[in-house]
Amino acid sequence: MSMTAIKGVDARSPAHRAGVQAGETLTQINGHPIVDVLDYKFYSYDPRLELTLRRPDGTVRTVRVRKGEGEDLGLEFETYLMDRARSCANNCIFCFVDQMPPGMRKSLYFKDDDARLSFLMGNYLTLTNLSAREVQRIIDLRISPINISVHTTDPALRAEMLKNPRAGEGLTIMARFAQNQITMNCQIVSCPGINDGPALDKTLADLAEMYPAVNSISVVPVGVTKFREGLYPLRPYTREEAGALVDQVEAFARRHLEARGTRLVWCSDELYLLAGRALPGEDYFEEFTQLDNGVGMLRLLMSEFQRGLELMEPEEMEGAVPFSVATGVSAAPFLGQLVDMARDKYGKIKGEVYPIVNRFFGETITVAGLVTGGDLISQLRGKKLGERLLIPASMLRAGERVFLDDVTLDDVERELGVAVIPVAQDGYELLDAMCGVQTAPPPSMPSLPEDEYYRYNPGVRG
Repeated sequence: MSMTAIKGVDARSPAHRAGVQAGETLTQINGHPIVDVLDYKFYSYDPRLELTLRRPDGTVRTVRVRKGEGEDLGLEFETYLMDRARSCANNCIFCFVDQMPPGMRKSLYFKDDDARLSFLMGNYLTLTNLSAREVQRIIDLRISPINISVHTTDPALRAEMLKNPRAGEGLTIMARFAQNQITMNCQIVSCPGINDGPALDKTLADLAEMYPAVNSISVVPVGVTKFREGLYPLRPYTREEAGALVDQVEAFARRHLEARGTRLVWCSDELYLLAGRALPGEDYFEEFTQLDNGVGMLRLLMSEFQRGLELMEPEEMEGAVPFSVATGVSAAPFLGQLVDMARDKYGKIKGEVYPIVNRFFGETITVAGLVTGGDLISQLRGKKLGERLLIPASMLRAGERVFLDDVTLDDVERELGVAVIPVAQDGYELLDAMCGVQTAPPPSMPSLPEDEYYRYNPGVRG
């Protein structure tokens, strides 16, 4: 069956009103061939459309649709992309997927590197598997912004880090995007002694030359698990090295701010935590462009939490009962500060923060999003957890109740004898959860097959 075959038609949608049927295949919109979701979204934006449909028996018909500008047609396809996700063509020396333990679910070993997922869902891509046609389509359709894993602008070093002889060509593609005003948000996974130091200075200078097309840059530390046998020799940053890296990035950002009015580059929160440095103030992060990559996430959380405290009325604290919070080792002291702030203002707050050491991936992994259900159970059994245990929603697979090790939320609740409440990365919701106020469930990603959206980015799980 074609990937553009229509699986379902939403009731009362524009397509439903026009008589589009499930089982038909969408081949064209206003004469433009529809290959995948990018074509579909781009060409279906207009208020007046002519759809070319192929019936199961092979006959072709056209229907006219009138709708609001930008309104979705209401069609459901076999896959979200209307195509198969494109896997990564690289063998990056720092790839987290290669550091997964054996025996996990198949989707966790899938490496995506798909430009469509970059535009639609914020995934980072390396540009190494884009054909000339696909590069031109991004330009023609004005697909922007896109997120690019750069790592270094030295072509030879990039080829070595990505273990792909074509890796250096991605920099030429970026230059074309810049010439055509395609906005790019860039990521650098920094590895000690490899692409930091002078190499990082060159990378930042080269990317700054493409400003404003290069809209933002994040620098995140490499994640190193205990499963690296036979892989490129890597190690995590030491406290002193992380501090030096923060100083290097902040110095460049300061110069760029003076020259162009924006810092352009930021370190992830994880680097500040590794360095034992206080997080910069809220204004430092400007528009929080790289929030989903762990840049300014904790600062924004604290700011929202503080504003929530200022707005909260004493009677809203009536539901406050003892609670606990479980998070990664790096963020635990920070969350402890938030509990203390709430306790200082409202004495009724009684909460404990428990840092969970990552036994599953190795103790060098300290971010909350990689804490597993098994580690929660083994380290919290017998502890004073209060009447509810709060955890970051990022510990769970998006939209589901399962941890990375396939332990479920129900398993954890049963083993620990306490209600477990996933909380979104939002200071207001965290405060509500501490106070016993019902919060909305964290937003889920689109309902996609696992291998079409699952990814791990070490800067995302803060």
